[in-house]
Order: sequence, then C-alpha cells, then structure tokens
Amino acid sequence: MLNQQIQKLISLRQEGAYWDFKKEWYSNEKKSDLLHDIICMANNLENKDAYIIIGIDEEDKHRVSSVADDENRKNTQMLVDFFRDKKFSGGIRPIVYVETIFLKDGEIDVIVVKNTYNTPYYLSEKYQGVFANNIYTRVMDTNTPKEKSADIHHVEYLWKKRFRLISTPLERVKYYLEKPNEWINSTSGISSKKYYKYFPEFTIERIQEDDLNGYEYYLFNQTDRRPRWYEIKLYYHQTLLFATGGASLDGGRYFTSTPFTDGISLTSHHWDISFKYFIKDTLEYTIHEFYFSPDGDEESTSHRKFMECVLVFDSEEEKESFKEYVLSVWHDNHKYSQNIRIPHIPEIKGYITDAFKKEYKEVQILKNIFKEFKHINL
Repeated sequence: MLNQQIQKLISLRQEGAYWDFKKEWYSNEKKSDLLHDIICMANNLENKDAYIIIGIDEEDKHRVSSVADDENRKNTQMLVDFFRDKKFSGGIRPIVYVETIFLKDGEIDVIVVKNTYNTPYYLSEKYQGVFANNIYTRVMDTNTPKEKSADIHHVEYLWKKRFRLISTPLERVKYYLEKPNEWINSTSGISSKKYYKYFPEFTIERIQEDDLNGYEYYLFNQTDRRPRWYEIKLYYHQTLLFATGGASLDGGRYFTSTPFTDGISLTSHHWDISFKYFIKDTLEYTIHEFYFSPDGDEESTSHRKFMECVLVFDSEEEKESFKEYVLSVWHDNHKYSQNIRIPHIPEIKGYITDAFKKEYKEVQILKNIFKEFKHINL
C-alpha cells in the first residue's frame, strides 16, 4: 500500500503539504536540515502521515536517482539514534522509520513520519540552526524557515490537535477513556454510569442484558462461570456515539468489553478453528482497558484468567498475517499443545461440552503459536 501511495505522489510531479522530494540523502553537514524537515512534517497541517521521499530528482522531471550507493544513506535505527540526544519539549519525539521501495529505475528510500496527537513537536534546546521553542510546520509545499516560528493560527491548530479539540466526539471520547482516573460515577446513584469530569457531556454506561444467558469458552477459566452480559454505551450529550457488548466475569469481580471473534479455515470455507481477540488502539480495546483497575487480588486474577483465553493483536494486518502463519504450521500443532490444562467444564443443558473444550484448547495452541510468530517478527 505504501508503495502505491508513494508512486502516486511521485506521479504528481510536485511537492505537497505532507510529502517532499530529495535527490539524495542528507550529508553530515545537513543534519540540521534533516531535523528541521522531520519536525515540519511531524507538525503537518493535513493530519496525515508524512513522507520525505529520497531518490527523486525534481530537476530532471522527477526521475528516480537510485539511493543504492548513497554513502549518507540511513536506516530506521540510525534515525532513531540521531533523534535520541535531541532535546524535545516534554521528551516527546516524532515517530519515524525508513522504508525502501524498489522501482524499475532503481531504489528509493522513504522517511515515514507518523501522524500523532503529540503536536506541536519542538526543541527545548537549540541544535545547530534549528532553534529552541520555535514551532515549525509545513504550509502547502513550504516549511517554516528555521529562524522563524509558524503563524499563530497554525500553532493554535497544533495545540488543539494535541488536546483533541479538532477531533470528532468519538475520537475525543476514546482519548478521554485512556484516562480512567478522570471519570466519575454519576451522582444519580447509578454506579454503572460515569462521566468525564472535564467534559461531563461525555458519559459511559453499562446496562445488563437480562435476556442474554449464553456461554463462551472463556467463562470456564473463571471460578464463577455464570454468564452476565451487558451492553456498553458511549454518549455525547444525548447522542449515542458507540455501543458494544460487555461481560461481568467471575461473579462480578471483573468487567470487560467482549472480544471479537474470528476463525481459520484449514480445509474448507467454514472455520475449523475459532478464537476471541482484541486489536490494540480500537475503541473496544480502550474500553476493555478502561474497566480494569488492577487491585493485586481478585480482579487482577480474573483479568489474568480472561486474558489467557484471548489473543491481542497490534493491528488488523498483524491478525491476518498471523492467520497465514497458523496455516503454515498447523500440521505440526501437537508441538504447541504441550502442558495445556483444560479447566473443568460441566455438562450444561443445551450445550455440547466437548465444543467448549475444543475451543479452549485450540486458543491455547494459538497463543503458543503467537509467541513464536511475534518472536520471528521482532
């Protein structure tokens, strides 16, 4: 996907508000230019990932000028090392990495500058020609000059971005949920409803679903196996922003949003293996973390037992890659099955006990495979 996006930007034959072209890598004499360019890109006003595309000759019709033999070429670790000793305000540095793209006329490097909410990035100590406390950005195809600071309305925009004031209500509430200590129980006496103390128009509520009493395999890893299902609702004023399922586990000792379900087909179009999972940085996972208050005792134990039954992925792409990896090793799944303990699962009217045992065992195998998968992909 990055390959296609970069080729599209090159085809425009002009620089823009979040991309820039360089014929070659920055020399040692131009380290301050490298720093300045990355800060400008990190503070771009488009609210997007930004790209410094190295190996494109603007003066020769934007043709590829391969970086294969560039003596100043850098990889991700070298950039990280370069940034490590630069004094950024609050110690918060831009997130950058280098990707190499192979084109028919040669290879180019792309410095990817990730879009985050930590704007504005700026130095607290001068580095060569890059001044302390100057806030740099990029307007159209032009960076703020090193000796100046961005226009005040652009600076205001970057601070508003940090505090989510230019975000949608749904983006804002996700940010606020990452600060669970700043939520207060409703004064109405409804302990299941909370509001954000700085913006009380944002509320979260959990409502028990009395008509739902089904079982999931992860319930049997708890001391109290009885199901208690909820609906979790997020509101902005009276507007419902988001709703998802919730579960009270182990007799109410622990509460969580319910995980997603996915599966893997080994021989046919239906799932031969199913599993429960979360994806980090999703609203469901944020809610899951919001409700966990480690107490070092019963709640922590219930949380640990729940997480023993659930996979947690960094992204949707990682999940799909993992599923492909499982297909490649499942023929040897017995080596991942060692020392798996299946909890006692009683006979329950209307349910097939062996199905729960199969689901529980398979997710434990998947978790062992996932450890190997993560190690390989470090």
